[in-house]
Amino acid sequence: MQTVQAIVESLRRRGLKITPQRRAIVELLERDRSHPTAEAVYRRVAAAMPDVSRTTVYNTLRELVEVGALDPVDDRVEGGVRYDTNTDHHHHLSCIRCHALIDITRDFKGVALPAEDCRGYQMVKHQITFYGICPDCQKGPSGSVPPAS
Repeated sequence: MQTVQAIVESLRRRGLKITPQRRAIVELLERDRSHPTAEAVYRRVAAAMPDVSRTTVYNTLRELVEVGALDPVDDRVEGGVRYDTNTDHHHHLSCIRCHALIDITRDFKGVALPAEDCRGYQMVKHQITFYGICPDCQKGPSGSVPPAS
């Protein structure tokens, strides 16, 4: 993630005020590598700033995506979107039980959509997510891994 100051400058260039709520959201995300949902960000910021609104959090996340400080990650396990502070090209590994989502920096050479399958889209990026059961969840009472389907 960019530094807090760099993100603040990006927001200012867009004509946005740097309110205490916006700064708190940016600072929280700088420390958080868990790929939080908007609701998780809201709960964490609200714990310190009870007067922050969900609208402020959701709008700030959208603005951070627009300035390139965050990447949205589709969450197929819980549904919805999580936010990634690592905007460099990478992939993910997701636990289907506890919903942990971690970065994978390995490059999968040759993974591309052939031009005839692009249907006129201009490809700008791709992201692969692998799904499994993390080591912690495997240790739990129902830790056995379900058979592959």
